[in-house]
Amino acid sequence: MKLTLKQMHYFDALARALHFGKAAASVNISQPALSAQIIDMEARLERKLVERRHGKVVLTEAGQRILPHIRRILRDAQALEEMLSQDRGLLVGQLKLGMIPTVAPYLLPKLIPHLQAHYPKLQLKVREAITDTLARELLDGTLDAVVAAAPIGEAGLHAEPLFRDRFFIASATAGTDILHSPLTEDQVALDRLLLLDEGHCLRDQALTVCAKGNERRLVNFGATSMTTLLQMVASGMGLTLLPEIAIRAETGKLRGLTITPFADPIPHRDIALFWRQSSKRLPDFGALAESVKAVAEPLLQTEDLAA
Repeated sequence: MKLTLKQMHYFDALARALHFGKAAASVNISQPALSAQIIDMEARLERKLVERRHGKVVLTEAGQRILPHIRRILRDAQALEEMLSQDRGLLVGQLKLGMIPTVAPYLLPKLIPHLQAHYPKLQLKVREAITDTLARELLDGTLDAVVAAAPIGEAGLHAEPLFRDRFFIASATAGTDILHSPLTEDQVALDRLLLLDEGHCLRDQALTVCAKGNERRLVNFGATSMTTLLQMVASGMGLTLLPEIAIRAETGKLRGLTITPFADPIPHRDIALFWRQSSKRLPDFGALAESVKAVAEPLLQTEDLAA
């Protein structure tokens, strides 16, 4: 009985997606090719690993038993690859980076060209998702590193500080909200505050800054993206908390917004680069962190755009 690392990788992908088509897409092969590899794997093990039920995939008892062992082997193999990759130089080969949705649209357009120019042998794969999903995928080895707001309450992760992202209030320029600059947190009208959907860390941060236990007064509206949220604000539907890194991009493409700063102490979030403490790619992550800091600095100079 011999299993290949590639088969283990395919089985792990199927166990995550529980769908042959989605699993095949995630590992960049056709669905028939993935099915053939799983069938061959079952034949070698002389055990049924998955069952199809009403269009869904379910792991059998045998599949559930071997999955932790397979993932451990894949993690060990990845650690070996990481150790050997350092001999080839900084940021060479594949790096799977996760990023939260309230940072990715603003940071990536600057970060990707910077990395291409300075590290042309880097093969960057980017995943945008909410913090809980990114943390889970970082811990199980699906991702190599994550850019998110600190802290992440998971053991076994290192957090490298990147930058401080100050918060502002966005309102409609032609709206009825009267905001005095700089404003204090208790001057924000909670019954006018619009938030991202639950699961987004910026929603929790907005509640911490503005609500202070009065969530019942909030507008019952949740957007899936910052751009959607600001379009609602520009239409006069309410106010929202806006991170500084988003100001230049969002005010450049959407008219009718007024950005008002807070008084000291200015509320903020701390953005960090997270990686597994067991990872062997510390030099790579150090270089990546410095690249993020370099491209983020101009995005955080917004004094000319705030009221």
